[in-house]
Amino acid sequence: MPLRYLIMHSLLATVAFGADDIVINDFESAGYGAWRKDGTAFDEGPARGASLATLEITNAVGSGVACSENFNSGTTGGNDVPQGRLTSQEFEIQRKYISFKIGGGDYERHACMNLLVDGEIVKSATGRNSDAMYAASWDVTKWAGKKAKIELVDEASGNWGHILADQLVQTDAPAVLPVVTTPVYREAARPLYHFTARQWTMDRLNPGMRQEGWLNDLNGMIFYKGEYHMFAQRWNKCWIHAVSKDLVHWTELPPAFWEEELDSAVQSGSCVMDMKNTSGLGQPGKEPPMVAVWSRNDNRTQCLSYSLDSGRTFKHYEKNPLFVFPERDPKIFWHAPSNKWVMVMYGSGQYHIFTSTNLLSWKNENNPIPNAFECPDFFELPVEGTSTKKWVLVHADGKYSSGAFSGTKFTEETDRFLMDIGGDPFYATQTFNNTETGDGRRIQLAWMRGSNFPGQPFSQQVTFPCELKLKNTRAGLRIFRQPVREISLLADQVKNVPCGKLTPGEVTTICETGEAYRIEAEVDIPANASVVFNVRGTAVRLGKNELRVNDRSAKIPEDVKKVEILVDRASLEVFVNDGEISCTRILHPSAAGTLLTTEGGSATVPTVRLTTLKGMW
Repeated sequence: MPLRYLIMHSLLATVAFGADDIVINDFESAGYGAWRKDGTAFDEGPARGASLATLEITNAVGSGVACSENFNSGTTGGNDVPQGRLTSQEFEIQRKYISFKIGGGDYERHACMNLLVDGEIVKSATGRNSDAMYAASWDVTKWAGKKAKIELVDEASGNWGHILADQLVQTDAPAVLPVVTTPVYREAARPLYHFTARQWTMDRLNPGMRQEGWLNDLNGMIFYKGEYHMFAQRWNKCWIHAVSKDLVHWTELPPAFWEEELDSAVQSGSCVMDMKNTSGLGQPGKEPPMVAVWSRNDNRTQCLSYSLDSGRTFKHYEKNPLFVFPERDPKIFWHAPSNKWVMVMYGSGQYHIFTSTNLLSWKNENNPIPNAFECPDFFELPVEGTSTKKWVLVHADGKYSSGAFSGTKFTEETDRFLMDIGGDPFYATQTFNNTETGDGRRIQLAWMRGSNFPGQPFSQQVTFPCELKLKNTRAGLRIFRQPVREISLLADQVKNVPCGKLTPGEVTTICETGEAYRIEAEVDIPANASVVFNVRGTAVRLGKNELRVNDRSAKIPEDVKKVEILVDRASLEVFVNDGEISCTRILHPSAAGTLLTTEGGSATVPTVRLTTLKGMW
């Protein structure tokens, strides 16, 4: 064989078979050796021999398994009560993967196996509420050459409150590859400029199981010292946390805080900056407390967590719960005229108003707001062009009203209107607190509910940030919501497409392809006509006084004069007349580009401005 073929063959063999495996621990010894034990869960050593059958552990390799289920307790099937940790010696990451077998409870964070690099959890896995161990692996190429540790965590008691692990091996050829091998934020399905969560703590190895990159209700959004903090629920287990200095480029941090104990759960709430340290949780001369108030999953208790380092780490208040009341989703803010904190909270079809001087003890003002719908947002806005201010109450479904607030009672002065007609994809809206310490804009985000991404390590997305303004119209006061000006930071190529007067049957191509772009146009639409943008297969119809997107529609009091459309891989957001009405929809593209036509009669669209948008990651 020629030399060049011998060299090529040798290289291919190296790639195919890699270096020898390095066993971290196979748990075949009677004890755990140099691994450090904390607590009592691992006191009995690995489950070995006959104990495997007693505990119904299957699919082990060899005769030993790391086990936190005490098998000599005299309890049939073992004892899940003891808790503790088992931590390996430090080792260097020298292969592409760490493979293992794992079983036991499916309790993220509470009964799990973690990989720690530089003291931080970078990978984690759980069992599947089964003692039939399954094979899995982590891709650790990102940390090649770094020092790492593995820890087995058992902070769970009760049913499936234990962890099993076996055959921890560094390898270049694992028996089972991780399901997700694409670098995070480079997945082909991930939205380019709408926030989605990364898979912070769990490598879910079965695509049919719930995804740990999930997010749902927006929580605790707050601005402080040039940073926007976005929080959101994840499966009631924790608040995920991301920060941004410009509202378009986000960095996801580790979860802000988790449930206090197994299955106690963390629901929605909100954050404030306790600048005067009314709670007494702060320290003189230090950063003021960032205080989060939230509901437990029992829907009866309200709890508090706080941070003394600008939201980087949170601590649960040691005297939780603050009070017992069968409600949830507290929205809190400082009301300067009454010199008190105010809480608006949902429950039993009403919003309830509480007040406090210290964020710790709360008084029910007994002025409920009827016909309420979850996750309240409540804030004051100036009426554009006047010296008047009004309070705006927003429900989880996007309906809002405006009126007067005394500090203890809200008096609605308008009917309730929809600020977005998209339905489910516009849910649990929240605005940032404390923006008066910045530029004062009222900026809103919403959970784009129903944004599923099958087979991906993330699920659900967040709407693009919008500024809210309160304006007078022919029909009275209305909220206008428009994409924040920082969208210009994502601009790539700009193209003006001349159109002019369009007649029915005439088709203008705005773009032939593209996944992320912004369309802006002025329109003049007679009463008998419609302007139709066919955006990647979804029809956006503009009538003289109407917006219609597929089966969602709404009339507006003003003539339709302007439209802005934001397109991303999995979303479509339409704004009419600088946001007098909007429509948020999940996009399932059935076509490649965007076309412009008219129906029912001629209409004029002088020019369409098309801006392609760069990704936020």
